Amino acid sequence: MKSHIITIFPESFDSYFKSSIVWNAINKGLFEPVFYKLNDFSDRPQNRVDDKAYWMHWQVISAEPISKCIDFIFEKVWKKIPVIYMTPSWDLLCQGKVENYLEILWEEFIIICGHYEWIDSRIVDLYVDYEISIWEYVLSSWEISAMVFLDSMVRNISWVLWNSKSLMEESFSKDFFWKKEHPIYTRPQEFKGKKVPEVLMSWNHKKIEEWKYNNLK
Repeated sequence: MKSHIITIFPESFDSYFKSSIVWNAINKGLFEPVFYKLNDFSDRPQNRVDDKAYWMHWQVISAEPISKCIDFIFEKVWKKIPVIYMTPSWDLLCQGKVENYLEILWEEFIIICGHYEWIDSRIVDLYVDYEISIWEYVLSSWEISAMVFLDSMVRNISWVLWNSKSLMEESFSKDFFWKKEHPIYTRPQEFKGKKVPEVLMSWNHKKIEEWKYNNLK
């Protein structure tokens, strides 16, 4: 899976993408992030990419630099590929949608990380295929939401996780009927007066599976 990421702050991805699951996927050649600094596509003084919105009191990312960047990527890969805009509204992400997006975007796609609340709406009209939100709130910059979206997909790629069975039993998975996972316990058997449920110590697989199912939330 290859993701072309348009951002004002490409360095903000460094520490997260060089750790844990995402780094494992990159090292295995299963995920390739490619970064494009939006300012490099600006013709304005100091490479500015924003301007004041009509009849509004805040700045918005302008259409020209984003358009130039997207067209540059299209020419680079010799084709049009899906374009995603991380936004504070519209399609709220959930596990089922993550798995659906993984199938749709498996090969290659573009992510636009805006700044402030919005970007020029003409970019959405002309280029964007999917507007994705991690929830209904506004961020100062949308790199964080892009990391959330990419992490949620990358960990579902085959062979990324060290134990593939991990995906079968986790919150909101199909095996758990899209519900939150049951309580989890480890050693010691008793901690500050709280004990591990006896059924989990029984080695009775049928009863344990029943307990898991009955404790889904």
